[in-house]
Amino acid sequence: MQNTISHLQCVTCKRQFAEDEIEYTCPDCGPVRGTLDVVYDFKQVKRLLSREKLKSCTEASHWRYLPLLPVHNPDFIQPLRVGWSPLYQPHRLLQELQMPRLYFKDDSGNVTHSYKDRASSVAIVKALEKGYSGIAAASSGNAAASISAFAASAGLPCHIFVPKAIPQAKLAQLRAYGADVILVDGPYDEAFDLCMLEAPKNNWYNRNTAINPYLAEGKKSSALEICEQLNWNPPKTVLVPVGDGCIISGVWKGFKDLYELGFIDFLPHLVGVQAEGSSPLVKAFQQGRDDVIPEQVSTIADSISVGFPRDQIKALRAVHQSGGMFVSVSDQEIVSALHKLPANSGIFVEPAAATAFAGLLKLREQEKISDDDRVVVLLTGSGLKDISAFLESNGH
Repeated sequence: MQNTISHLQCVTCKRQFAEDEIEYTCPDCGPVRGTLDVVYDFKQVKRLLSREKLKSCTEASHWRYLPLLPVHNPDFIQPLRVGWSPLYQPHRLLQELQMPRLYFKDDSGNVTHSYKDRASSVAIVKALEKGYSGIAAASSGNAAASISAFAASAGLPCHIFVPKAIPQAKLAQLRAYGADVILVDGPYDEAFDLCMLEAPKNNWYNRNTAINPYLAEGKKSSALEICEQLNWNPPKTVLVPVGDGCIISGVWKGFKDLYELGFIDFLPHLVGVQAEGSSPLVKAFQQGRDDVIPEQVSTIADSISVGFPRDQIKALRAVHQSGGMFVSVSDQEIVSALHKLPANSGIFVEPAAATAFAGLLKLREQEKISDDDRVVVLLTGSGLKDISAFLESNGH
């Protein structure tokens, strides 16, 4: 397959690297400020991908955008379902909210029932292309389950670092996929640090958020789908639940790539939604900072419970560049959204996904989103991932 990648570029110093010159982050700027963007040769992409070609494409997954994804050997693509997820308009909910142009992008139907499958599907290809003897990841649960499934499909040993407080449903997935599970007696941030130490010692490919530049390429694919599903008329606003910041930065990358290709005429505003008990990016945004101050975190939304977001530079950049904002919602508001959404739409999500919907409800109350705005809410994980959060909240 033709290589459409031009180079990798540091987000801070803008230094450019050839693909085979660097693995993870800029050596000058470090692992937080030195995260890398994957930059494409758009002239080449245009020769391989067009809106017309997509009309006749029968590939019902995010691989329909293969020339805009960092894959050199398609033989390593696993046959697990990822992407081309539905864009719902639940009529009862739209009527109640008086928002006729509201959409929900539901990723709970991916193979491990979360958005993280978009990133893992790319990560496993890169691990196989590069010839690693295993793959490793730190996670609060969803990314771990996701990469474990893809590793099982590929027959690659998988090593997972997760907090002991991981929801049982997510732990069950890890065990089922045969991953080597290292339970960490501490929060996600400690699991991340441990994974960073162990992966290079053991020749494991590192699937950690932000550190690995190719994950955002998988995560951007929902933006590509949204625009195609809306006939190349982008939404005005997209609401994204935010923990480490990799989804929101990836989504922004997707919209920007489409704009660069001339597939869309304008770029949406992005709204990053965090739980109040885990909101370092909200605080950084409000204070006008380009990085975050680490904090102790506690929230019902375990998937986005992150005290030191690793993709903070790109996440803050995405919101600033898009003219968007960060907003926080309380656990009470998350629980309310957690119950309101399925009861009025038939879509059952986990607390992290409900956080984005809670953000929409809050901004509607504050009159920051209008009735006629075309709005998309990203639903990033199934409610079956964490049923205790739903049952213990007693419907309120």
